[in-house]
Amino acid sequence: MKIHGYNRLNGINPYQKLNPPAVEKNKKATGGAKDEIQISTEALEMLNQSKTDDAARKARIQELKAQVQEGTYRVDSQKLAEKLYDELKGR
Repeated sequence: MKIHGYNRLNGINPYQKLNPPAVEKNKKATGGAKDEIQISTEALEMLNQSKTDDAARKARIQELKAQVQEGTYRVDSQKLAEKLYDELKGR
């Protein structure tokens, strides 16, 4: 007895039997709900504050860039030493 078609590559594909309309039925059944988020008032205040602080920060960065390019930027060694000391001491 001969068996033809055993281990054929183009044989029965179970994935072809999936019914895409069934997926759409599920969407309709759930009402097509969408994800939503709620942001607290505190978070909104922080966001608005960061936006207002951003302009001042950008101005300071531009000022520092100009000083560096001109060669007039100087590091205050006393202030740097204090910050390093505080950081190493964990203050």
